Amino acid sequence: QVQLVESGGGLVQPGGSLRLSCAASGFAFSSSGMSWYRQAPGKERELVAVINTFGHSTYYADSVKGRFTISRDNAKNTMYLQMNSLKPEYTAVYYCRGGHSWGQGTQVTVSS
Repeated sequence: QVQLVESGGGLVQPGGSLRLSCAASGFAFSSSGMSWYRQAPGKERELVAVINTFGHSTYYADSVKGRFTISRDNAKNTMYLQMNSLKPEYTAVYYCRGGHSWGQGTQVTVSS
């Protein structure tokens, strides 16, 4: 079955950085587009970034452009989200999506 396991979340101060990982299994990762979403308390889940099969094409929500970088390693069946210059409003549970499935999410808290 499809499994998506996120890791790398945590507590970070404003302006800091985190790198999220999503380890995938159970589907053809290298031929699947992948994406990151986030859901803040009391808000709907929103799209953060998308990457195509070979990583040549990416999309970012306006709110994270220039701060986040999505990437993937098809040899490791893993997707990443490098998050820099973090702001308190980025506090949310971050979810990996791929293979028509969701990961369990990883909490990112940006606070001093």
